[in-house]
Amino acid sequence: MSAKQLEQAAQATKTVFVFPGQGSQKAGMLAELAEQFSSVQATFAEASEAVGFDLWQIAQSGESLDQTEFTQPVLLTASIALWRVWLELGGVAPKYLAGHSLGEYSALVASGAMSLADAVKLVNLRGKLMQSAVPQGKGAMAAILGLEDAQVIALCEQATASAEGSVQAANYNAKGQVVVAGDKAQVEAVMALAKEAGGKAIALPVSVPSHCALMQPAAVQFAQALEQTAIELPSIPVIQNVNAEIATDTAALRQALTEQLYQSVQWTKTMQYVQDQGIQYIVECGPGNVLANLAKRLPNIEKAFPLDSKSRMEDALNAILVAEGKIA
Repeated sequence: MSAKQLEQAAQATKTVFVFPGQGSQKAGMLAELAEQFSSVQATFAEASEAVGFDLWQIAQSGESLDQTEFTQPVLLTASIALWRVWLELGGVAPKYLAGHSLGEYSALVASGAMSLADAVKLVNLRGKLMQSAVPQGKGAMAAILGLEDAQVIALCEQATASAEGSVQAANYNAKGQVVVAGDKAQVEAVMALAKEAGGKAIALPVSVPSHCALMQPAAVQFAQALEQTAIELPSIPVIQNVNAEIATDTAALRQALTEQLYQSVQWTKTMQYVQDQGIQYIVECGPGNVLANLAKRLPNIEKAFPLDSKSRMEDALNAILVAEGKIA
């Protein structure tokens, strides 16, 4: 399907596609679908040639899959493989695309804004820069559950005021679910304060504190790579992480991708935006179902579908074709 055909098909639908970020990876991902659809391994071969190492081998064996410089291109490639299978099967073109953190790059590739080859090279570099920006063991991330956004922000300010270092809200994932990131001591202070305030705090097993001020050195270098990458306006609108808005020019798109490294992921606002536009169906295009599960809590969403197995792909395909009036 051409970019123009995608754009025209997307305008009439009530479906949004969302692409997951780090944390959704698992060894053996897409193995079942690869047996049936040659486009899955073809997509991995295309991306592997671009980055110079075997992404399918990493995806299947799990070797080095927890290292962010490999995790990011593997996840992006898996998401685009699923997107291509969806289109191959005649799936509905969504009205909007959105991606959580790394997933924003998957959304941009799906929209035609950048090539898969350029995107996997970008996110491989992004992972390297993020890892080198903070010494091992210095940073941390934690999920804070059961508190209002404003409470979490206040706890971050309290923890930062009491000592050197920083911590801030990194991901606004849903009502009552905010991830914080920053210097390890400050993150641990927020966790303790959150428990005192009646919330829950869960340390996340990550090697890099994403979407916080510690990533600013990485952002400076990454901006240079973005400037050298060919980017067009998406054929299907992509809702950006940093402001839950749609870029109107490529300069704004590049700026948003740079800021995404050290600013919060506004996923709660992104989901509110799609509901305000009359979206009723959410499809998670990537390994796992984290975003689909978050979407099930939304009051105006009728159904959320993951795509990461043959049965899930078929369920989503048929249900949305019926709901959108494409088949009886």
